[in-house]
Amino acid sequence: MTRYVLSRIGQAVLVLWAAWTISFFVLYVLPSDPARIMLGPDATDVTQAQLDQLRHQYGLDQPVLVQYVQHLGSLLTGDLGRSIGVGRPVTEVIGEAVGPTVQIAVAGLLLAIVFGGGLAVLATWTRNRSLGQFLLQLPPIGVAVPGFWFALLLVQWFSFGLHVFPAFGGEGPASVVLPAITLALPTGATIAQLLSKSLVATLREPYVDTAYAKGASRWRVQLRHALKNAALPALTVTGLIVGQLFSGTVVTETVFSRPGLGRVTATAVQGQDIPVVQGIVLVAAAIFVVVNLVVDLVYPLLDPRVVLAGSRRRLREQDGAAPGAGTPGASTHSEPKAVPA
Repeated sequence: MTRYVLSRIGQAVLVLWAAWTISFFVLYVLPSDPARIMLGPDATDVTQAQLDQLRHQYGLDQPVLVQYVQHLGSLLTGDLGRSIGVGRPVTEVIGEAVGPTVQIAVAGLLLAIVFGGGLAVLATWTRNRSLGQFLLQLPPIGVAVPGFWFALLLVQWFSFGLHVFPAFGGEGPASVVLPAITLALPTGATIAQLLSKSLVATLREPYVDTAYAKGASRWRVQLRHALKNAALPALTVTGLIVGQLFSGTVVTETVFSRPGLGRVTATAVQGQDIPVVQGIVLVAAAIFVVVNLVVDLVYPLLDPRVVLAGSRRRLREQDGAAPGAGTPGASTHSEPKAVPA
């Protein structure tokens, strides 16, 4: 188990390094001048000497590999640099935006689990075949609906029509409802698709017939026996689901004019604020990696075969390296043989 945990942590660190490195070199080749961006669009009387001095001050006149090593060293100390647009540390800019984004992301995830999981359970539980087929057709529609279009519909119905929830801003619990529903639609549809297919396959297993034969009710078989095993494939893609949530915040926070990582990302990309974009890429990769790391560590608790398979493979490798293993038919363990009388 220790080796399993260490290998997963090592993979997580490698993914973070790769994400940051790729983003660094991709952003470096963009046709932009960070020095001019720092001065703003109104700075028309800046001389070339002043631009060169500003580039030298921030190390922008050095080769790309030298800049990469310097930025990597600063990253290891927790320094993500300073924003080109606002001149503040990137950690402060991102730190202020994380809270509002986490609010709608967590609320959206809870709604997605409740409604997506409930839809999958109901669709596979009902004896009405027409109703079951209708419910199973809803998740693909939810995945295909554009997020911005659905968000505008919610604003039109519940803000301008019924005046129940605010259309814009991020103050108060009521402002979280519509953005959370917007995020929950594609995420819940994905959960419903995965879970419903897994439930259909699980309900065909022999142990389900055994449970029915012992007198278990339909709800008991569905929730206690089938759902636990059917949830494992959905748990595997939890990292992708969480990544989908945070990527959806860009559109959601823009439509609802909410502060958060989504709006910071849109503003940074529009203004070519490279340090902020890199910081957001690193934060998104860290969230993805942490969630997948937690899933990898929880998965053996739900399915011990994951660790057992690795242990058996290592035992076979050790047996293969033992003396006599190279001879066909040789065994590392001597078995007592019966001698005829």
